[in-house]
Amino acid sequence: MAMHNPPHPGEFIQEVYLEPFGISSRQLSSSLGVSPSTLSRLLKKDSGVSPEMALRLSKVLGRSPESWLAMQDMYDLWMARNTVNLDDIHPLDFNAA
Repeated sequence: MAMHNPPHPGEFIQEVYLEPFGISSRQLSSSLGVSPSTLSRLLKKDSGVSPEMALRLSKVLGRSPESWLAMQDMYDLWMARNTVNLDDIHPLDFNAA
């Protein structure tokens, strides 16, 4: 079942971890072992969660690496469904051959 407007992982991190617990992005970037600019791009939705970042987030914030990647995939697929025009795309007919 497709999720309606799933959150970007950066938005999720901001709302579930940083804001409620008063953690700064600099604190989190230090704990993750990444530059503040790398984390900033994720929080601003300018970049996504890579497998490496998923491992880091899992270790620092919890949740499985797979759940971080799944969250990114759900967001990316939702965005694609809302932006990609498939009107001229048609399935192949495998029975016609």
